[in-house]
Amino acid sequence: MFTQQQVENAKALRRDIHQHPELKFEEHRTSALVAEKLKSYGYKVTEGIASTGVLAELDTERDGPVIAFRADMDALPIQETNDSNYRSEHEGLMHACGHDGHTATLLMAAEAIIGMKDNLCGHLKLIFQPGEEGGNGAARMVEAGVLDNPRVTAVFGYHNRPNFPAGLLFVKPGPAMGGNDTYRVVIEGCSGHAAMPHLAVDPIYVGSSLVQHLQGLVGRHKSPLEAGVITVAAFHAGEAANIIPGRAELTVNIRSDRPSSRKALAGKLEQLTHGICEAHNATYHVEHLHEVPPLVNDSHWAEQVLHYAQAHGVSEKSEKIDYMPTMGAEDFSFYLQEVPGCFFFVGNGDSAYLHNDRYDFNDSILPVASGTFVALAKGLLEHT
Repeated sequence: MFTQQQVENAKALRRDIHQHPELKFEEHRTSALVAEKLKSYGYKVTEGIASTGVLAELDTERDGPVIAFRADMDALPIQETNDSNYRSEHEGLMHACGHDGHTATLLMAAEAIIGMKDNLCGHLKLIFQPGEEGGNGAARMVEAGVLDNPRVTAVFGYHNRPNFPAGLLFVKPGPAMGGNDTYRVVIEGCSGHAAMPHLAVDPIYVGSSLVQHLQGLVGRHKSPLEAGVITVAAFHAGEAANIIPGRAELTVNIRSDRPSSRKALAGKLEQLTHGICEAHNATYHVEHLHEVPPLVNDSHWAEQVLHYAQAHGVSEKSEKIDYMPTMGAEDFSFYLQEVPGCFFFVGNGDSAYLHNDRYDFNDSILPVASGTFVALAKGLLEHT
């Protein structure tokens, strides 16, 4: 499907991006590089979407589906400890999640796909997205209209997966990655002397009760056939041993695998907090800090990914799995809330895990990942 030179070019591009990581919504060099490549291939390119996003379009001027492929571009605030000759040149920044590889993958596919344009119908959109790492860049791209004019029929993206065999292509129909809801819960009590707790309202005691009762949501309100977890990641209150403080602040992180589990967990947080605080004469404030919906693949499109990849011999091994490979969140879910599609996975081999300072994208999987996009373009847009 790809020449050796095309593979080497994609590998060099990936390593160039790796050397120059940029944080969410600061991907100026990366997006400029992406736009330059896409223009040279012959795509219609729109830059500056949602700050640094890029949209490339191929209109075949023949009736057919409108298909979108997406790659993310941002890096993480991590100091790289790898000693490769292409390690990050920016102190405290690195591509520790493989977005450098995702970007190189879609550019590699873009070059191959436009070479087939005379055999294609419909409309292809290539979305290069900023701010996936905690910035909800996908939501901002959707708000900017990348799925409209013309309206996208189906959308596809992927993520590399460390500790799965290198080059293994796999899909998970239905719930495939976790939702992520983060809250700040502030409990206001009444400060007092540690020796006279009856004259105070102790926010530490109230907050501790909340921590215990939150786990009851997981065990008794969420179906045991669905996945979800609640973590109280921070609890700040008090300074002196002889003072009951007047205020406590908790950070609550809730992971869920589908809308129903999200409703059972995140949907109950304020109700539970209200009841506990009311029982102890405390007041409270709940602030929703961050939200990524659960990523739920359309079963039909998940099957189509495997079908076309197998039909075009993309990978030596591909499979459908029946378990969630991770509860980690992925903002591709914002696209899937708007239109159906599939977020697939490609094994990265025996590498350090994502967000680790020794992680590195495995260049050997570029042909499989890129080839899957090309196979989808052929299968869905090729006219007879």
